[in-house]
Amino acid sequence: MRRRVGTLKGAPESILQQVRENLPLMPGLVETIQTLQKYGWKTAIASGGFTYFADYLKALLQLDFAASNQFDIEDGKLTGLVKGDVVDTQYKAKTLQHLLEKYGIDSQYSIAIGDGANDLAMMNVAGLGVAFHAKPKVQQQAQIVVNFADLTALLCLLSANDRI
Repeated sequence: MRRRVGTLKGAPESILQQVRENLPLMPGLVETIQTLQKYGWKTAIASGGFTYFADYLKALLQLDFAASNQFDIEDGKLTGLVKGDVVDTQYKAKTLQHLLEKYGIDSQYSIAIGDGANDLAMMNVAGLGVAFHAKPKVQQQAQIVVNFADLTALLCLLSANDRI
């Protein structure tokens, strides 16, 4: 990841805004988040992406928390470096554990949705791990696999189990 970020050295910060303006939302994301929030669920993102985008989603969707990587920017230009800790598999798992403790939620009442190997540790912390259009390794280890629907499929699964 640091190598890829390094290729952005010298790029103007304004390119981040251009990318953000064209950032496609996952189909069903808005409806799913709004429904979960209506039922009192805490919602968060732990992303291997960047704060510029995760913080935008946090504000847009009124999420309770967002963790992601941070670009280092000086004088309006990307330095090609990442500030602070890299959000990797262990960071994601620790973030979920921290949120469970902070909000007094038993892990059995938590859900982690992932698509890559860097989500597996977080999914193992959660009471329910959902592979969403995920790589085969993630699908093999998840309790639920969603391959052919948008994110609202999660609402169907939760309502069938009286979780919402």
